[in-house]
Formats: sequence, structure tokens, C-alpha cells
Amino acid sequence: MATTRLGQAQAQATLPAQDLGRARRFYSEQLGLEPVEDTETGLTYELGQGSRFLVFQSSGKPSGDHTQIGFSTEEIEAAVEELRSRGVQFEEYDLPGLKTVNGVAEEPGGRRSAWFHDSEGNLLGITQAA
Repeated sequence: MATTRLGQAQAQATLPAQDLGRARRFYSEQLGLEPVEDTETGLTYELGQGSRFLVFQSSGKPSGDHTQIGFSTEEIEAAVEELRSRGVQFEEYDLPGLKTVNGVAEEPGGRRSAWFHDSEGNLLGITQAA
């Protein structure tokens, strides 16, 4: 249970973009998302159950080394196939404890995940719970 006001607040993920127009096209054309707020400095997207994320204008570069936003789905194969049909390229991994087959990894405990980069180099993931 939260012990501060912050623990009761809603959270919003943020992603840097060196080219906001390019990012807007990627999120619209490849992911099928439209911003609920579009300003000169950022794009706010709203997803199911009140979750939101912001893509903001930045001169910095994302690391791309870790998942910066994870999307949840009940059918990962269908989500991966739909995004592939829109031009999204999924990462393939062959590491100790993590190997993808056709872009999807089976993780310990039965969770299944897939990863891709957005137009700005941010690493995004899709997960299906066990």
C-alpha cells in the first residue's frame, strides 16, 4: 500500500524523439496509434485502462538497450503479425536464458515477449502473461 501521495498518483512513461514528425508517423502508421495531445514539444498517447505515454522532442539519444515501454496483450502472435504487416521489424535474440523464435521469446514462468525499436531507437516490448 502506498504511504505517500506520490504512491497514489498516475504514472506516465516518456520516450525521447530527435524528430517528432518522424515519431508521429511511426506511431500512427506502424502502431496504429494517434495522439490525444499533439504539441510542438510532445505527443501524448492514451491506451487502454487509462495508461498513457509521452513522446517528447529531445536532442538526446535513447539507449535502446532496455525495454522502455512494455505493451500487454492476450495474443502475442496476433499482435506481432499485425505489427509486422504494418512494417514493424522485431528483434531476434539468442542469449543465455533468452531466445526468440520468429521474434517471440518464451520466458521462465511461461510469459512470452517480443521487442522492436521505434523510429527514434527506443526499445519497445509486447508481453503476453502466462
